[in-house]
Amino acid sequence: MIELVYQTLAKIGFSHPLHPAMTHIPMGMIIGGFLFAVGSAVMKKDDLAMAAHYCYTLALIFVLPTMILGYMDWQYKFDGEWNRLILTKIILAVMLTIMLGVTFFYGKNVKVDIKQKLILYVICFAIALSIGFIGGELQYG
Repeated sequence: MIELVYQTLAKIGFSHPLHPAMTHIPMGMIIGGFLFAVGSAVMKKDDLAMAAHYCYTLALIFVLPTMILGYMDWQYKFDGEWNRLILTKIILAVMLTIMLGVTFFYGKNVKVDIKQKLILYVICFAIALSIGFIGGELQYG
């Protein structure tokens, strides 16, 4: 099935892995949301806090498709071979998904101070950076 997807895409001229393109959506939303949250905490602007919440909501929506495409690329490019980096990346991806879920439900409460939410945003940001670093190590060594 996975092979068929990549062969079909190759027939129309697309031979790149799928995961990197999708990765930019949740990663960009996490980085943007983090920056909005910091801006909200510094400038005391509720609109920026809401923007941070929306960014993290989009990151939560797109994290599962990103993980699925990562799995597909791993199966196709690396033949599903297990190693320490793959295992670490999978564990961190699950942790990120859980933390994004917690952040989403906790962040819906507008009465919670942005500085309290910022702790969750920092944790998600750190996990996302770690996943990106490991992805770079897998791809480029």
